[in-house]
Amino acid sequence: MLEQGAELETRDLDKERLSAAELDKLIGARDYTQFLNTRNELYRERKMKEKPPSRAEAIELMAREPNLIRRPVVIRGGQMVLGYDEEALKKLAK
Repeated sequence: MLEQGAELETRDLDKERLSAAELDKLIGARDYTQFLNTRNELYRERKMKEKPPSRAEAIELMAREPNLIRRPVVIRGGQMVLGYDEEALKKLAK
């Protein structure tokens, strides 16, 4: 997106984690399971695909384990792209 002239505000989630309240606000009315990183070890260990955690549990887990959050999370206005989706990111940058 930087190549397209977009300015980005970044946050290193390993150094500055999202709180449960921030995650709750970020997720809003969206499907919280879309925010879970399916490649994460904890996701696989707990078999979250077959037995997804409750919204509250997922938020707490993501707040404690930032690698459980699908990244990048790119927001522009009311639009959001989760994970690396080149086409969706290009559309968002326009």
